[in-house]
Amino acid sequence: MVAIVRARRFAAALMVAGLLAGCAQRGFHATPQQMEDAASARSPIVGLAAPDFSLKDQNGRTVTLAGLRGQWVVLYFYPKDDTPGCTCEATEFTKLMGHLRDLNARVYGVSDDSVATHQVFVEKFKLGLDLLSDSDHTVMRCYGAWVTARLGDKTYDRVIRSTMIIDPQGIIRYHWPEVIPEGHAQRVREKLRALQAPAAPR
Repeated sequence: MVAIVRARRFAAALMVAGLLAGCAQRGFHATPQQMEDAASARSPIVGLAAPDFSLKDQNGRTVTLAGLRGQWVVLYFYPKDDTPGCTCEATEFTKLMGHLRDLNARVYGVSDDSVATHQVFVEKFKLGLDLLSDSDHTVMRCYGAWVTARLGDKTYDRVIRSTMIIDPQGIIRYHWPEVIPEGHAQRVREKLRALQAPAAPR
C-alpha cells in the first residue's frame, strides 16, 4: 500500500512538472541553460526518491536502480534506436563517457526497443553506454516519459525525450522534462560537476 501511494504521488508530481516546464519554456529573454534550470527547479519531482526499476540491458543483464546505490545515475528516455536524434544523443554520451565515469556516474538510456535491437544499435555505433529495454513501457510510465497525447479527436501514446540525474542515495537531483539531443550530453556533464561541487563557505 505504501509503495502504491508513493507511486501515485510521484505520477501526480510528474504531471505538474510537465505543465511547469511548458510555462518555463515560454519565458522571455532566457538562455537555454536558464530555461533548463528553471524547468528543473520548478519540477516537483526534484528532491524525491527515484522509483526503483528492473530492466534488461543490451547484453541481457538485469539492471536495478537499487543496485546502483553509491553512484550517480543519468537516466535518459528516448524514442527509438538508430534514428537521427537518438543516435546523436547516444554517440555524444559515448564521447564523454570517460569524463562521466570520472564523476562516478553511470549512464543508461531507456526505450521500448528489444534487447536484441539495443545490441545491434550499440554494436553499429560502438556505443559506450548501456541501453535498457522497457518493452511494456512500465518504467517510462512511472517516470512520466510515456504519455497519452491528443491530436484533434484522436489520442496516441508517445515517448517524451527526458533525462534525470539521480544521486548516490537514489534522490532525483535534476530533471530535464524535455530534451534537445544535440549538446545534451555536455550539459549533463556540466550539471553533474555543478551538483558535485563543494558548497561555498558562508
